Amino acid sequence: MLTRAVPQGLVAGLVGTAVMTLGEKIEQRLTGRPDSHVPARVLERLAGLPEQPRRQPRALNLGMHYGQGTLLGVLRAVMANAGLRGPVASGMFTVIRLTSDQILENATGVGAPPQTWPRRELAVDVLHKAVYAFATGVVADALANRHGPGPGQRHAARRPGRHEDVAPLPR
Repeated sequence: MLTRAVPQGLVAGLVGTAVMTLGEKIEQRLTGRPDSHVPARVLERLAGLPEQPRRQPRALNLGMHYGQGTLLGVLRAVMANAGLRGPVASGMFTVIRLTSDQILENATGVGAPPQTWPRRELAVDVLHKAVYAFATGVVADALANRHGPGPGQRHAARRPGRHEDVAPLPR
């Protein structure tokens, strides 16, 4: 499963990041919101690079933005190959994407916990991460569907829901 999920996830994550970035650019044109340089600042801290607060490190920003989104796509592909597909799985993945950002931003001291953000800023971030998660999910699910249902889907086909009397799938 993992040998399939890794390349599928890299593709899905890259597509999801591109879709999210396009949505962000459209939103920024409409709202006038400037680019965030938080991804670059996080990467500077993680990589031990010198920090240059007056400089806007575009290459680092894009590298962290696309790198993190692409790599997280692998987890969504693992979900899809296990049988966690569709909108519910993408909703679950939205939380994972938001959590990943917050761990990195808060652990490096670059960001603050979301509950301290202005509500509008938080809503915009959640919206963009949901766009990423659902776009990534569409691609991951389509690629996983080529190989048929995942183990979880095959188990659910026996009897939907969680039941003690339904045995696990054979190995």
